[in-house]
Amino acid sequence: MPAPPLTGMRKWHFAIAIVVVVFDRLTKWLVEERLDLQETINIIPGFFRITHVQNKGAAFGLFAETSSEWRVTLLVMLSVVALIVVAGLLWKNHHSMLTTGIGLSLILGGAIGNLWDRVVAGHVVDFLDFYLGTYHWPAFNIADSAIVSGALLLVAEIFFAHTTDEVPPLAER
Repeated sequence: MPAPPLTGMRKWHFAIAIVVVVFDRLTKWLVEERLDLQETINIIPGFFRITHVQNKGAAFGLFAETSSEWRVTLLVMLSVVALIVVAGLLWKNHHSMLTTGIGLSLILGGAIGNLWDRVVAGHVVDFLDFYLGTYHWPAFNIADSAIVSGALLLVAEIFFAHTTDEVPPLAER
């Protein structure tokens, strides 16, 4: 049986993912072109700066210090599996523009953006650098922001979704 065409809300879901990938690639390219590695531009002193960082690990630099030659291969394989799962869920959730579809679209676009970096360069370019006093959040990028935003939308959908088939309390039966 052939796959259903890219119609209805499905095209908008994949359009969101494409916009995330394009915006992610553009911002990373600008950072690489205009800033040397570790160079910083203060945007809001004491709170936010743009810093060119290469993340060889997973999210927020996890496993970056691992010397294993399999690190990049493992991270790429895990990303591909995640992409397949998210794309499959998104393909099934094509009927409406609900929170779930938007969340999955953001996660898909962010995962593609970071996977692109890993496959092409062996590392991910991070540049959004937030800090307050001595507290410093690990640098991240647009793809990371999309993934986290998408995940938050999915969590919100789980906790705040109203179902129409809720079972009434015993007193009302």
